[in-house]
Amino acid sequence: MHQIVRYAISLALFALLILHLNHVFRIGLLEQFENSSYDARIRATMPNTVDPRVVIVDIDERSLTAEGYWPWDRDKFAVMVKQLLDHYAVRAVGFDILFAEPQRSAYQEMLERLAPRPDVRAQLADTGQALGFNASGETQLAEAIRGRNVVLGMVLQPTDANRIGQLPAPLISAEVAQTIPANFVTAEGYAANVAELQAAVDRAGFFDNPLSRAEIDGVFRRVPLMQRYQGEIYGSLAFELTRLALGNPDFGFVYDGQFARADEPPDALELELVALGEHEIPVDGEMAVMVPYRGPQGSFPYVSATDVIHGAADPAALRDAIVLVGTSAPGLLDLRSTPVGGAYAGVEVHANIVSGILDGRIKYHPAYATGLTVVMLLVIALAMAWLFPRMSAATAALLGLGFMAAITGLSLVLWSRFDMVVPLGLPLAFTAVLFLLQLLYGYFVESRGKREVTRLFGQYVPPELVDEMAENPEDISMEGETRELTVLFSDVRGFTTISEGLDSKELSELMNEFLTPLTRVIHDHRGTIDKYMGDAIMAFWGAPLDDPDHARHALEAAMEMLGAVRALDDRFKARGWPELHIGVGLNTGPMSVGNMGSEFRVAYTVMGDAVNLGSRLEGQTKQYGVEIIVSESTRAAVPDFAYRELDRIRVKGKQEPVTIYEPLGPKDALEEAQRRELARYRQALRYYRAQAWDQAEAEFFGLQQSGQPRAVYALYLDRIATYRAHPPGADWDGVYTATSK
Repeated sequence: MHQIVRYAISLALFALLILHLNHVFRIGLLEQFENSSYDARIRATMPNTVDPRVVIVDIDERSLTAEGYWPWDRDKFAVMVKQLLDHYAVRAVGFDILFAEPQRSAYQEMLERLAPRPDVRAQLADTGQALGFNASGETQLAEAIRGRNVVLGMVLQPTDANRIGQLPAPLISAEVAQTIPANFVTAEGYAANVAELQAAVDRAGFFDNPLSRAEIDGVFRRVPLMQRYQGEIYGSLAFELTRLALGNPDFGFVYDGQFARADEPPDALELELVALGEHEIPVDGEMAVMVPYRGPQGSFPYVSATDVIHGAADPAALRDAIVLVGTSAPGLLDLRSTPVGGAYAGVEVHANIVSGILDGRIKYHPAYATGLTVVMLLVIALAMAWLFPRMSAATAALLGLGFMAAITGLSLVLWSRFDMVVPLGLPLAFTAVLFLLQLLYGYFVESRGKREVTRLFGQYVPPELVDEMAENPEDISMEGETRELTVLFSDVRGFTTISEGLDSKELSELMNEFLTPLTRVIHDHRGTIDKYMGDAIMAFWGAPLDDPDHARHALEAAMEMLGAVRALDDRFKARGWPELHIGVGLNTGPMSVGNMGSEFRVAYTVMGDAVNLGSRLEGQTKQYGVEIIVSESTRAAVPDFAYRELDRIRVKGKQEPVTIYEPLGPKDALEEAQRRELARYRQALRYYRAQAWDQAEAEFFGLQQSGQPRAVYALYLDRIATYRAHPPGADWDGVYTATSK
């Protein structure tokens, strides 16, 4: 009977892993572990050398300071292209930048004001061009790239919300694409370049990576080499740039070891490689490549864009190089999470692919890798179920370690010698978990651990988390430690006035009515209640149970808390109670967590500067007229949310300024009107911080009159009036010092 139970344990876990492998459902922890093992192999085996063949012309902070605010006028890019191709003699130029909107010159705008009649305006335009004025914002750049070795960038989007600009000619026609046995990533919309620019060059490549959204952690590990839009196939920026730099060799596909041109229908079913001249590019079933990172950021020469524009760059660094124009400036938001760095310049991802194609360093994940993993897991499951009852605990532990060493060794040999990627984290996790299950069944110790965990944490966290922690009670510690967590403070607006209008019984009932649903929301999002302070709640995420997504769960809880309060309105109105409004502050950072107190009473709580900042942010919600304020660290931890930057402030008790934001919701859920309002608001902030008071006032006043009046617009209008009367000085850093908590 015991042997049957052991086999059942092994086979049940094996079946669970098979369902995960076949994507019946996703086990997040396993994906994270597998991803971590892949990232570790990347970091352990990358060359850590600089490839001089691929150079990044970087729109860095120095370039933005020298050349002015972003976006730049197109004539700067025209000068840059001419310098690169004519003066520095580079091989090819690819733009990790999108020119989606027409840009008019100042001369063109002047003509429209002075000459309303089109015929008069045309005559003046001809005269102006003869005198050297440019009447089109695109003309100079179009002429600079026309017929040259230039690849423009574009974006293929998973939704049909946008179809902007002019697409290039497809890489593969829709008719031929139907014959290719690949599950191409399919786009429904696009953002391409203006027609005048696209007409000047033969090609463009997409620089988006829809596969990163499928990753549980959003890390750039795979990038599609090609995507489908309306049946036609388009190439990535890296692929198109490499093809151009190699002299436009023929490209095709390798099926079951046989080459077929791109315009030839295949006579096999399994796609293995994309052939580009003499270069072979391994791809998976989604026509994606695994990014062959050379090393951390800086694995390619960086040349400042302003140096190229002014001819001050080192010619030796650029001559005959393949150039990618992109940005590493944090303010331009092209930083990506990668296995080799959490804030990695997106343009360097493309550079790694170009370099990997040239070197033949791109690894591949063969279709039979899943079958190999299934066989390996089944052998381990049956062997452990049969051998464990016949071994001591120490011998069984050695057996488990032996299996794990064999799995690791096989994976590393395939990785290093054959450029094959097979799962490592998954079989390691399977072996480790199966070992623990067999051990626990043999020695049956979980009951005591579960009772202890329930006693310690039942008052802090929801029952579901208590059950999770009870599975591994040895991993839970009550001792103080420093961890990165997210803390939440919420408070009821005007609660003192509300409480004065109620007797003690009604006040107690009211507090129970609103604290209960808010607590339920926090528990549903895996939060830990720290304490109730009258009408205020303090909670945190990431302890006692580790939560890699603690910032996201805290932010989602904060957003849901607002709805929970609104759901009380009808009940409160029926009882004659006032409508409640809350303010919420969130901050992410290092905090001390554990049992703290005296010998008479202790509490599991968090402390530290990051906790104090969270409390200060909640206090600022009244000042800015918003319901939620998050810090810049919380914003960075949840990048797929849209935010309105409220201010840069020094909160009371802190010298270092912080940037504060109002979360608006997932980016892909924003309406177009909201996007336009945010863009206009960001421009107003830029004027404000540049002390361009007239422009800032005009923008904020326009926003206030646009049908969406917000308290923050009135706040900035008041500040502008004050600063006009009392200028802050040339060295003003745009930071506002808060005078209240």
